[in-house]
Amino acid sequence: MKENIFPAITIILVEDDPGHALLIKKNLLRAGIVNEIIHLDNGKKAIDFIFSEIMNEKPGLSMPHYLMLLDLNLPIIDGYRVLETLKTDARTRHIPIIVLTTTGNDMEVRRCYESGCNIYLVKPVKYEKFADAIQKLGMLLSFINAPESGQVQITAKI
Repeated sequence: MKENIFPAITIILVEDDPGHALLIKKNLLRAGIVNEIIHLDNGKKAIDFIFSEIMNEKPGLSMPHYLMLLDLNLPIIDGYRVLETLKTDARTRHIPIIVLTTTGNDMEVRRCYESGCNIYLVKPVKYEKFADAIQKLGMLLSFINAPESGQVQITAKI
């Protein structure tokens, strides 16, 4: 059975590698996640998208809810800066951000959590393990129910 996670949530996938982006979308779908996924291929587009949504917000209508899957190694503006920008602005700090990157360096993990990421996941190098990890992430997302604001932090290496 396919279901929307938190039905009104749109997933923003910020990933510059088109192969990784396709693999992530395909395996979230395999895990039963059918929410809208907006793919952006650099950090500037991610920041511009979120803040344009805020500027275009209509009075009396609630702003769409987002969950961001964020790579760190992005062109133009890197993922660290995207994370720091969104988590330091009162209008966007409630957006859950899952860092999905290729390095599990302890300093980088710590830096991301200190900057406000909610979950930090290391992308496995092998295709099969990467696909499996994304499916597990999709299953996890289908069970999480996060409040409008606040932080839920989960550390996982899959």
